[in-house]
Amino acid sequence: MKLAEFTDKHNAFREEVREFAKKELLSESTQIDRKGEFPWHIINKIKERGWLGVPFPEKYGGLGLDTTSYIILVEEIARVCASTAIMIAAHVSLACQPLYAHGTEEQKEKYLIPLACGEKVGSFGLTEANAGSDAGATETTVKLIGDKWIINGNKRFITNGTIADIIVFTASQDRTKKTHGISAFIVEKGTKGYEAGKEEDKMGLRGSITSELHFEDCELPKENLLGEEYEGFKVFMETLDGGRISIGVLALGIAQGALDYGIKYAQEHDLNGKPLYKFQWVQKIVADAATEIMAARHLIYHAAMLKDKGEKRITEEGAIAKLYASEIATRVCYKLHSILGEDGLTRKYPMERFLRDTKLMEIGEGTSEIQRIVIARQILGK
Repeated sequence: MKLAEFTDKHNAFREEVREFAKKELLSESTQIDRKGEFPWHIINKIKERGWLGVPFPEKYGGLGLDTTSYIILVEEIARVCASTAIMIAAHVSLACQPLYAHGTEEQKEKYLIPLACGEKVGSFGLTEANAGSDAGATETTVKLIGDKWIINGNKRFITNGTIADIIVFTASQDRTKKTHGISAFIVEKGTKGYEAGKEEDKMGLRGSITSELHFEDCELPKENLLGEEYEGFKVFMETLDGGRISIGVLALGIAQGALDYGIKYAQEHDLNGKPLYKFQWVQKIVADAATEIMAARHLIYHAAMLKDKGEKRITEEGAIAKLYASEIATRVCYKLHSILGEDGLTRKYPMERFLRDTKLMEIGEGTSEIQRIVIARQILGK
């Protein structure tokens, strides 16, 4: 399904990524999930194509394409393997983007270039045990002593945590100021006092690495501050505007993958001697799913194209796209699952994986409840 706003270049890029996913990833996706191992062999092929830096200028190691192209990439990969797609999303939108938007030229040269060209892997550290939806409750602390930042605290549920070479994260300089006391920093793997911790054994997205991060008297040079002091919350909220589009398109890709498989199953299987696709209840499920997926696709690409047109903040559009796409993905996967009947309860077919993978989409980058608060504030605040 094409959108009227897509250029020939966008459509050609989609076909390129789709062909890659079909050839290199489709046959691997089930084993990636079952083994629960990070698919380095696939990521290395993605690196070779420059896709870990799709929306960034060539001078910073990227391909010089746009946000819409990046969204196309994530959708087509998620359609086949969401574990691989979420690695890309966290790397590009959560690690590279804040460096591109708020980093100094020295920081971009040192950190963004190796990330965008795929030499290194990035991550984003916001969530803590007591600071998820309420990021202002951040308990990780930072103090400037001489010319060094001293970090103490812990992060959890961090995508790419143990495999990340460069991590952008938040810490509070003054917890009494809540969101106004937070700053953003950059840490590299191997820095004394920093280490990645336990990896989570998750319900879905099992090929994606999700882990804890630990800081114990971690020393960072003064130049590792990202943006201005006490502006960390602002940096991360701006980053999450784009991150929500990423989660939305992940959800979209999973839903589309589930629909693809639901159609295939209905065309290849019978019920009481009659082809499944000829039953009206199956046709209703497919029609409803296709309609909701198309609506989600328009919302997501609308937000991405606004960003490409230079809109500084897309808070409302990103939250709406993420909320709708994540909730319809769960609903679509649940309904399509019923087409398989008892077969849907087995691991022989990928539908159960789509259903497991989609649940995180209603949680990551802000739960559905948080999205509704964000949307309402944007609307009522106007």
